[in-house]
Amino acid sequence: MNRPISEVLVAPILSEKSVSAKDAQNRYTFRVRSGANKVDIKKAVENLFKVKVEKVRTMIFMGKLHRVGRYEGKRSDWKKAIVTVKEGQKIDLTDLPK
Repeated sequence: MNRPISEVLVAPILSEKSVSAKDAQNRYTFRVRSGANKVDIKKAVENLFKVKVEKVRTMIFMGKLHRVGRYEGKRSDWKKAIVTVKEGQKIDLTDLPK
């Protein structure tokens, strides 16, 4: 299925762990839509950043429950993708299209 990039990639994740993986192993971490599969993520990254993707790993995170007194709420579930690009290629995460 061909989806627009805006329906696949939400935002890059720039934590300390993801930045060190970017520098050491050429892996980039993105927050993606829950319905996106690995093929959609690979095509979106290749089209947006003009790089060759070798591997895509995905993880689903369940939203946490929170209580304040008698009121209860839940954070949204979300999905993370770790994309490995070909050796020698880079993604510049500082100037992403909005």
